Amino acid sequence: MSRQMVRPGGRSARVQASVHAAVRELASEVGRDALTVPMVAQRAGVTPSTIYRRWGDLQELLSDVAVERLRPETAPGDHGALPSDLTAWAEQFLDEMSSPAGRAYIRDALLGDPDGGNAGQCSAYAAEQIDVILARASERGEKTPDVETVIDRVVGPLMYRILFRPDGLDAGYARRLVTGVLGPTTGH
Repeated sequence: MSRQMVRPGGRSARVQASVHAAVRELASEVGRDALTVPMVAQRAGVTPSTIYRRWGDLQELLSDVAVERLRPETAPGDHGALPSDLTAWAEQFLDEMSSPAGRAYIRDALLGDPDGGNAGQCSAYAAEQIDVILARASERGEKTPDVETVIDRVVGPLMYRILFRPDGLDAGYARRLVTGVLGPTTGH
């Protein structure tokens, strides 16, 4: 997976892990809006200057944590055929991203992201997952669209609706998008 960002090793990785854990714990205890850099530093056992040096400010730190939270933990499920694989993935993506936590992570990921790197990373996560689904389908001899087509016609509309038009958003919408990109399939 050469496209993945290289994770820092050694002390740097330990600092990142403890600071990320501190942010997650404190956010659930006192609420995200009450967080301060000194509070996070104290919980993580580092100095505030370590956090400022590494992340710049609280917003960039929250952004970094959010991108990490948006990283998929498992490969997409294998349901034996492209339509069911892509539908299951799109429904799960919708579920996770449209939840209050998912929306907060998306907002945080984009807010502390002046150069667009986090948005690119979140986009790469989705593209990698879709790539796995399409490669599997190709191996089974199924005809597949390309990754960018799926991003444009499934992920794009889902994200737009999640962020700007969440009312009435449901699994049926995700299924219709998948059908739109793959065409109607028999026995579905």
